[in-house]
Amino acid sequence: MKRKLYDLAAADESVRFSPYCWRVKLALAHKNLPFDTVAWHFTEDEKIAFSGQAKVPVLVDGKKVVFDSYAIAEYLEETYVNEPSLFGDAAQAGLTRFVKHWAEDTLHPAIGRLVLPGIFAMIRPDSQAYFRRTREAMYGMTLEEISSGRAAYEPVFRTVLKPLRRTLEMQPFLAGAGPAFADHIVFGALQWGRLTCPFALLEGEDVIEGWMARLLETYGI
Repeated sequence: MKRKLYDLAAADESVRFSPYCWRVKLALAHKNLPFDTVAWHFTEDEKIAFSGQAKVPVLVDGKKVVFDSYAIAEYLEETYVNEPSLFGDAAQAGLTRFVKHWAEDTLHPAIGRLVLPGIFAMIRPDSQAYFRRTREAMYGMTLEEISSGRAAYEPVFRTVLKPLRRTLEMQPFLAGAGPAFADHIVFGALQWGRLTCPFALLEGEDVIEGWMARLLETYGI
């Protein structure tokens, strides 16, 4: 049975924008593991109730069900040991966990303030009340207030990108000569922004855009 990945979708189901789901899609490609995606929308709790929780990504691999992007990556690493490693040695695995925390605590909030209004507009109407309630509670502002603050948020986002850009000016991937799960984590965040932001997040011919294109080309996506 082919693997299935439950994947967050916009109202237009060809648009899959979750940063966490993108991490897993790249990890599966890295491990040379074919899979199908199942479109999932906010509030479709019953669709993934079998996983025992209410968030995607959820990976179904035969009889195995795994949720949480990092747990899925660890599962793939432990299960498919003959395929390319996602984490490398113990030192690289430790650095990957640092990248995870940096992305979730610093990069995601910087992007989120720029993309939340766009996401609200692109999801299904039956998901919008849930999205508004949860995100306004998370950020302590209305979506309209967040939208009006773009001029203040963009410089913060540019500053957050500086260490990423400096690293990629010196090497082709965050993990070095080739990509690994650290690359997938940061790519997922920026792909989330690229697919949902109504304006260009990155500058033309930017080294980060080059890295994103290189990553997709490496995996044939």
